[in-house]
Amino acid sequence: MKKILVIEAQAETRNLFLEGLKAEGFHTIGVGNGRVGIELAQEELPDLIVSEIALPKLDGYSVLIKLRQNPVTAIIPFIFVTAQGKRTEYRKAMELGADDYITKPCTLEELLKAIATQLEKQQLLIEWYAKQFQSVRE
Repeated sequence: MKKILVIEAQAETRNLFLEGLKAEGFHTIGVGNGRVGIELAQEELPDLIVSEIALPKLDGYSVLIKLRQNPVTAIIPFIFVTAQGKRTEYRKAMELGADDYITKPCTLEELLKAIATQLEKQQLLIEWYAKQFQSVRE
């Protein structure tokens, strides 16, 4: 079962995401601020992180920067789901290493498709690296 961390300040939105993801068979963890989000990401090592940009304590950009600086969390797929839809914000997110960027309002289906895409990409990378490692050992 894949583990998804949702970092979202708005409890209603966070709970909608958590319930929808749980109904699709994901193990979910939800938090309301960026600082706790980083702590949980480091403790729980989720398979994927969904985050808002506008967060208390530490904004989503800072969360992404901190996670990308830590070798343990650097490769966890990271999707922004945010009300901030300006092109400059999108570019900043991509330049910092976000894997996807969805603007609110969005449907659960849109989020699920983005998650599926990132998890498939992650699985392909794992398989590729395992194959490379195996060929080096032979």
